[in-house]
Amino acid sequence: MKIKNLILMSVMVLSAGIIQAQNTQVIAHRGYWKTYSSAQNSITALVKADSIQCYGSEFDVWLSSDNQLVVNHDAVYKGVRMETSPLSACHAVILNNGENLPTLQEYMEKGKTLKTRLILELKEHSTPEQETRAVEGIVKMTKEMGLEDRMEYISFSRHATREFIRLAPKGTPVYYLNGDLTPQELKEWGCAGADYHYKVFKKHPEWIEECHKLGMKVNAWTVNDAADMKWLIERGTDFITTNEPVLLQGILKEN
Repeated sequence: MKIKNLILMSVMVLSAGIIQAQNTQVIAHRGYWKTYSSAQNSITALVKADSIQCYGSEFDVWLSSDNQLVVNHDAVYKGVRMETSPLSACHAVILNNGENLPTLQEYMEKGKTLKTRLILELKEHSTPEQETRAVEGIVKMTKEMGLEDRMEYISFSRHATREFIRLAPKGTPVYYLNGDLTPQELKEWGCAGADYHYKVFKKHPEWIEECHKLGMKVNAWTVNDAADMKWLIERGTDFITTNEPVLLQGILKEN
């Protein structure tokens, strides 16, 4: 009887691991850029993330000095400061794969032809007013392009996060990135879940279960090591954002 119970328990543990692996989704950080002819936050990186069937492709957005939305991670890139430069200067920047730095309009137009979800991070701007203008422009463009059911919003800024929750259609996934709020606090804000650096979850592994009990999702970023990926998968993390999407997909298939 004891042997039978041990076998049953082993099967249940194995099954739980398989279910968790199947439920974990892959998000390509700044697109799938670590591959031929691609570059971070390029339109090619978005296309390539879709080509390997990632759940989502994450990208970063700034508001230019003339209130236009552009896609780039760094506040200053190749000598151009995004916030204080006009659209013409931002768009003229050449990415490492030869593309022009894309406008959000260009990025979303390509996104319309693909299936991967668009995980838009609004960067922290110098003032709350700039962030509000950016959120308003993003939400308006998303509606006009018919992409409301494909968009998810994330930010390190408390103000921007709350503005997305206020202005985006009800039910739109919005996540806060900074890692300094408990799951209960995120729930009270109206966030869809916790989207924190994986080391935050290593410090507070109980937050993964707490989020799930509160009906929220969990995303960990930016996870590039196989051991860290496995640790998060074993604990039922819903999404993993990574610069190594193919590696993560391989680990998920093994489980």
